[in-house]
Amino acid sequence: MSLERLNATLVEEVAALEREGRAKAPERVIVGHVPASDGRGPRYLLQGSDQEFLRMNSNSYLSLSFHPAVLAAADRATHRFGTGPGAVRFIDGTSAEHTVLEDRIARFVGRPAARAFNSAYTSVLGMAIALSTSDTFWVGDELNHNCIIRAMRIANVPKEQRAIFAHNDVADLEQQLASVPSGMGRVMVIFDGIFSMRGDNAPVNDILEAVAGHESRFRDGVITVMDDSHGIGAYGPTGRGTEEFCQARVDVLIGTFGKAFGVNGGFVAASRELVEAVRQKADTYIYTNPLGAADCAAAVAAIEVADGPDGRERLSNLAARTAQFRDGLRGLGLESIPGPHPVVPLLVRDTERTRAIVRGLFDRGILAVGLTFPVVPRGSETIRFQVNAAHTAKDISQVLDALDELR
Repeated sequence: MSLERLNATLVEEVAALEREGRAKAPERVIVGHVPASDGRGPRYLLQGSDQEFLRMNSNSYLSLSFHPAVLAAADRATHRFGTGPGAVRFIDGTSAEHTVLEDRIARFVGRPAARAFNSAYTSVLGMAIALSTSDTFWVGDELNHNCIIRAMRIANVPKEQRAIFAHNDVADLEQQLASVPSGMGRVMVIFDGIFSMRGDNAPVNDILEAVAGHESRFRDGVITVMDDSHGIGAYGPTGRGTEEFCQARVDVLIGTFGKAFGVNGGFVAASRELVEAVRQKADTYIYTNPLGAADCAAAVAAIEVADGPDGRERLSNLAARTAQFRDGLRGLGLESIPGPHPVVPLLVRDTERTRAIVRGLFDRGILAVGLTFPVVPRGSETIRFQVNAAHTAKDISQVLDALDELR
């Protein structure tokens, strides 16, 4: 059967996205990497351009993707196990590298057990599928990541069994918990550790205090779940994430190897009993190929680096460069959301101005992400900058100088 009619409809659907301002721009293609030199951090080459670009839009907070130990670990594992797992975990797709990674990340985040997925996104989906029952009620922050929102739908959570509390508003969370019907057997409170577009963190201590008052109302209590993908490795004195920053511990921790650790994949960490239930019941674990052995080995090497002297040095530079950038924005009279995380939003509050600044930065060899209406409400237009450990003082000064010119 011909696709002509479907193609015509799809073209119109994409055109509608473009008219609404929601269509994605063509993807830029990175074709090369220029190592750090002369006081500058790494630069990147894009297809169709001779210019070198400074990335201020990368999740690789510890800049470990080119670390020799990480590259060597991936190479050794590839030669030992090949480039792919060849099957799902239940059909002999589990290599020794998977089990080593799960043990290492569990120890890093201080949990009895962990289970690796091929992304943090699928980790959240799998966790929701595994832990949802007909009498489970979910409560989430209004600014939760798309994966959490999608997880509720995939887990078939009815509208009457889920609620939203205002962003980081613990008083509203208390009200939502008080409104949960008494017939529910289990309540899941789920939130991001670091909110990826704002760089602010969940008030974990206050959330746990609010939850404690409702534990006895439900058969299985109230379970806290935090997706700390932007926190693990990059936040807290030793990179343990939002839990370490807040000195508080949630029940279920979800994270990624694809941001601070610079590799790929995600994980769920919790009690052995919960992790085994996820292994048995999570569709996104059971029915899809896992990470390859090279990714697992590289992630283990990255965790080892992050957990040692090199990692502390990188965290120290990350904090210093983040402070330099935040202080510089204040010095220029530009608006941001305060906090120590390396996600640094610049609040422009105008769509055309945001687009103009992003274009101006690009022309000056700087890559950053602009969020404009209707993706965000009018008046909330933002440019998101992300500081990395490989950035130098000279790099941050270059960005601040460019913003000064573009004010």
